[in-house]
Amino acid sequence: MSAPGFPAVPHLDGEPGPDLGLYRTLFESMDQGYCVIEFFDGPHGPLSDYIHILANEAYERNTGIPNVVGQKLREMVGDEADAWVSFYGKVLRTGEPIRFRNELVKTARTLEVSSFRIGPFEDRRVAVLFKDVTDQVRAEDALRQLNETLEARVTQALAAREQAEAALRQAQKMEAVGQLTGGLAHDFNNLLAGISGSFEMIDRRLKQGRSADIDRYLSAGLGAAQRAAALTHRLLAFSRRQTLSPRSLRINTLLPEFADLVRRTVGPSVAVQLHLADDLWPTLVDANQLENALLNLCINARDAMPSGGTIAIATLNLPLDEEQALARGLDAGDYVAITVSDTGVGIPQDDLERVFEPFFTTKPLGSGTGLGLSMVYGFAKQSHGIVRIRSTVGQGTDVRIYLPRNHVAEEAVTSERLPPEMQPNRGGIALIVDDEPSVRMLLADALDAMGYHCQCAADGPEALALLENGSEPDLLVTDVGLPGGLNGRQVADAARRMRPGLRTLFVTGYAETSVLGNGGIEPGMAVLTKPFSLDQLHVAVASLMPADEETAAV
Repeated sequence: MSAPGFPAVPHLDGEPGPDLGLYRTLFESMDQGYCVIEFFDGPHGPLSDYIHILANEAYERNTGIPNVVGQKLREMVGDEADAWVSFYGKVLRTGEPIRFRNELVKTARTLEVSSFRIGPFEDRRVAVLFKDVTDQVRAEDALRQLNETLEARVTQALAAREQAEAALRQAQKMEAVGQLTGGLAHDFNNLLAGISGSFEMIDRRLKQGRSADIDRYLSAGLGAAQRAAALTHRLLAFSRRQTLSPRSLRINTLLPEFADLVRRTVGPSVAVQLHLADDLWPTLVDANQLENALLNLCINARDAMPSGGTIAIATLNLPLDEEQALARGLDAGDYVAITVSDTGVGIPQDDLERVFEPFFTTKPLGSGTGLGLSMVYGFAKQSHGIVRIRSTVGQGTDVRIYLPRNHVAEEAVTSERLPPEMQPNRGGIALIVDDEPSVRMLLADALDAMGYHCQCAADGPEALALLENGSEPDLLVTDVGLPGGLNGRQVADAARRMRPGLRTLFVTGYAETSVLGNGGIEPGMAVLTKPFSLDQLHVAVASLMPADEETAAV
């Protein structure tokens, strides 16, 4: 590119300027493009075009257009000319410099431009200084697009993570279900073998006219059935679906008698100690289920001390602030803590995270069901508390149950272990509602032996029809899960409207929400969980019918 000669540049004092070679060297060495344009009138109107009268070598590097000196704008860029004439024409007319960024479409480059007028308007000359910022613009566009899509990509990433976590939870769930069903099938198959085998042997002996061994088979079958019932109760406890009858009480009142039971259970090689807090707060808890949970912990402790040792049962009032409660997975507040400690072999750290899983056990094969701690876990959660465990191999294990403090005074705990012969029989009418014929038959026979005249119904509508037709029962015994559109609670509510104060015993396979809903169990109601023994039925009925409410036998 050639350029016209540089005019002399005078000093402020009017003396001639220095050699212009220095300025030309600077002009040609610049990284930025530089040019001087001169406007002229063209076919498109006054000052509608311009010609390049001066340009440095960087012009071509920044625009991609060579040999620009002497070229007219409209011959160079055609359709783009109007935009460039508008930019520089404003500078020429106003004399005000401008800075802007614009794309040179001809070469697909974006230029960052500074422009100012040279001399008066009459000279029609404008200087332009510019640089190629195409790469910078592309980077900025990419960053802007990145920011615009960031939220969408974060949402997508979170969704993918959630999907992966869900898949992991499902895999863990299926593993737990497999472990649960495997252990359940193993234990129940063993128990069913004992039950069905006992019945078959009784049947054969009766057909043979031999009754000498029947007692032995009856004992074996009943024992297996009781263990099966205990297994289901433990499963329900783990799943937090067992039937609880919580009362406000101070746990310390249970523990001295309970400690005697533990001593008889664990044997003389294990010492049992009690460390009871003074003025222990009351808590809302099912006393019998708490004893079952503690007994499980004490049996585990005994098994962890094959050579003997010490079991310590301690109670503690424990107020927890936000930080302390959060560390335990609880809400802040007051808790009653019951701790069972042993001096046994301890539990390896790798096993501690799994000890509450159903059917997981560290005991030798055949020495445990693996449901003890899972039952304790379920009981604590269902009682609005939690259970925590600490253990050191070779030093022992501490298991602590946290139960919320109850601010209601404790109630007297009624024993449910009174011998049936000490409970007076009742007379009157009992209405039995159950969809299982064998259960209706057994309930009717058992209540008949207690002096009741029994009426039976297979569902709710049939039971209410009996009441509407004049039946006046003294006792309603109803299953909770019933066919026919009415559950046991609805039957009881309707029956008590017809016969206010009707004593009601719910029998249930698990704690259906229809029983515990609607305000919970009301006075004159009780719950008995299937399967139950005749002794348990006798006690439950007797508890509903106090001695001062004798009714005439029919």
